[in-house]
Amino acid sequence: MTGWRKSSYSGGGGSDGQECVELGDLGSAVGVRDSRAPEAGHLAVSRGAFAELLAWLKRDEPTPDA
Repeated sequence: MTGWRKSSYSGGGGSDGQECVELGDLGSAVGVRDSRAPEAGHLAVSRGAFAELLAWLKRDEPTPDA
């Protein structure tokens, strides 16, 4: 069973805990899910892609055109 951990940055500026993202160690991947609806499943992202996502978020750049 995966141990899930809530993001300390979730909440939309408030401390009510209503908007939380959870991360889980899936071995070769990182799981991402909505803590309000864990039964809905999760997104599995490779560790490399997750590291790139975090680096991009930390740079605070505009969203790239899709």
